[in-house]
Amino acid sequence: MSDDTLSRLAATIAARKGADPDTSWTAKLLSKGPEKAAEKFGEEAVEAIIEAVKGDRDRLTAEAADVLYHLLVMLAARDVTLDDVLAELDRRQGQSGIAEKAAR
Repeated sequence: MSDDTLSRLAATIAARKGADPDTSWTAKLLSKGPEKAAEKFGEEAVEAIIEAVKGDRDRLTAEAADVLYHLLVMLAARDVTLDDVLAELDRRQGQSGIAEKAAR
C-alpha cells in the first residue's frame, strides 16, 4: 500500500460522480444525495465502533476501510475534497489539540 491510496480513492470517487448509478455503487450513493451519503457514513462508523469495542482486529480493519471510503463519498457529496481536509490537518499540525479546540 502506498501513501497515496486515499488520494487515488478520492479521485475514483470524484470520477464516479457523473457515472451511471446502475453500474457504480459510488454513483448510486452520490445520486441519493448528501443526506444518504452521511447516513451511510454514520452506519459504517457505528459498525467500526462495535468492532473496536469487541476487539476483533480483522473486522475493525475492514470496517475502518468502509469508514474511510464512506467519509470520502460524504465529502464528495458536499464538494469537499480530500485536499481540503488535508489542508485543515496541516493547518492544525503542531498545535495542541486542547488549544485548537479552545480556539473554536
